[in-house]
Amino acid sequence: MKQVMDEGILATSKYEKAPRLTKERCMEALTFIYGQIDRNLETFKDTFPSEASTGNIYRQVGNTEWTPAFWTGMLWLAYETTGNEKYRLAGEKQIESFRQRVEEQRYTNTHDLGFLYTLSCVSAYKLTGNEEAKQIALDAAELLYIRYLDQAGIIQAWGDLSDPKQQGRMIIDCLMNLPLLYWASEVSGDTKFYEAAASHVRMSARYLIREDASSFHTFYMDTETGQPKYGSTAQGYADDSCWSRGQAWGIYGFPLSYRYTGDAELIELTSKIANYFLNRLPADYVCYWDLIFTEGPEERDSSAAAIAVCGLLEAAKHLPVLDPLKRQYENAALLILESLIENYMTTHTPESNGILLHAVYSKPGNNGVDECCIWGDYYMQEALVRVTRDWKPYW
Repeated sequence: MKQVMDEGILATSKYEKAPRLTKERCMEALTFIYGQIDRNLETFKDTFPSEASTGNIYRQVGNTEWTPAFWTGMLWLAYETTGNEKYRLAGEKQIESFRQRVEEQRYTNTHDLGFLYTLSCVSAYKLTGNEEAKQIALDAAELLYIRYLDQAGIIQAWGDLSDPKQQGRMIIDCLMNLPLLYWASEVSGDTKFYEAAASHVRMSARYLIREDASSFHTFYMDTETGQPKYGSTAQGYADDSCWSRGQAWGIYGFPLSYRYTGDAELIELTSKIANYFLNRLPADYVCYWDLIFTEGPEERDSSAAAIAVCGLLEAAKHLPVLDPLKRQYENAALLILESLIENYMTTHTPESNGILLHAVYSKPGNNGVDECCIWGDYYMQEALVRVTRDWKPYW
């Protein structure tokens, strides 16, 4: 792994003391989320919420994009934490849609099969032993494995594998897709899935993370020689800036791979990119949509903040008890979470059917800017589950 600078936490006093956030307040926030899920159960019985809201209201869409399983994952989280059968039934009903998608190979030309099938089918199998869901997830893992480019050692992000404009592109989001492959190796006994995932995370660490611990959104590799080409962005402010959600994917994705590989360098790298992230938070701890901004009128991205909370909590689990970063990351996660609960939830926006306000899908694309984003809602729920119980990730 290349040398990556560690800034440390520049204002350690901010994270030395735990915030006032209580378990009871977190349970209140979860109860609100259950109410929003109940409100949406009938609407999204056979459909899914759009990736981003319009006027803070999600539209109905089909199972086509990279985001449908975030809604299904919310159903499984609700079932696991309440035991209410209505959530299990709703989650199981949607498995058919995911089966059709993978069998017909509709909209499967993407690395996002990990997002899609971990939260819809792996979760169902882990919680209920559903054998059909297990097989569907294994089928999805096979399709994801096809995207592994052996010479480059990466999983290509999206698009036709023969399209020269897309060839050899990896993006930092893919770190969250790797758990599907690790899981597939565990349950099938086939090591090819593990080997592809382990190779991809190493290449991500080498090329997506810059020397200053910031991240590229995307990086291109030569698929014939395996040589690195260049980094760029699709959703950040500039090729050399640091897209907040991408940095958050790294904070969460690297320690998830550590769970499976035991590679201590991944935890060391996570600390460096987490410190970079924390050093650029504004006063209320909720990041702007790109970390190049630390103040001013630019939009925040509450969805990136929610992802970062989950990542900080995951990273803290793997740090030694006496490591001061363990406590600081836990405190930082709670500070961000407290701000999201108090200032970003739709509690006082009764017309919204979402959870988190002020998220950003793609600022350069002028898509889902200052709206609810369904992945932000999912990670907010997961973060609250993490701090209110001993939770075993679906990832």
